[in-house]
Amino acid sequence: METVAARPHSTHAQASRERRDVVSGEVMDEARLIRFVAGPDGEVVPDLARKLPGRGIWVAADRVSVETAAKRNLFARSAKAKLTAQKDLADEVARLLRARLLSGLGLAKRAGDLTSGFEKVAATISSGKAAWVIEASNGAPDGRRKIMQFVRKQSPPPGILGLFSAEELGLALGLENVIHTAFLAGRAAERWTEDVRRFAGFSPLLPEDWREEPVEAKREP
Repeated sequence: METVAARPHSTHAQASRERRDVVSGEVMDEARLIRFVAGPDGEVVPDLARKLPGRGIWVAADRVSVETAAKRNLFARSAKAKLTAQKDLADEVARLLRARLLSGLGLAKRAGDLTSGFEKVAATISSGKAAWVIEASNGAPDGRRKIMQFVRKQSPPPGILGLFSAEELGLALGLENVIHTAFLAGRAAERWTEDVRRFAGFSPLLPEDWREEPVEAKREP
């Protein structure tokens, strides 16, 4: 796990953005951590939006760290209270992050920060305006390879994500047959990227069978 050295805080806002990982003891930006709180029944609850009431318990955003915190009873130790962490807590975090990413795409579509369709996505990539290219996991390899040709021409290239099926993307975006999508660069994409980075600590961003294709994918832009 990457370590981050503590550094002086120039502003209160900067200080409030950093927390200590209960597993490694390292101080790092909130964007690299998952916040947990104690639920009313004494169970550890993931708080991905960092808005739930109660004292936060912070763990690095990766599967090993969450599993370690659960196995070593670090949640209860940090809270100084009896807390129970479910055995599949890391899987639950991954599931919630995945849902959050899909919901974020829907919000981006409504805000005009997303474009779909082969021609529009290809043009967005070529213009350098794409922060992410979201390809349907069950899309045709031929179309995906063509999109990747546009991606490889960019420096730096946009990030590539292949988590969702065409059906899932269609439901989230209110469209049919969504295969190719581009997230436009901007503040919305930066916020969404934080969740992508956190999710990458729990699960691959691309399907296993894509690795056999000549695709130079990136985890983050």
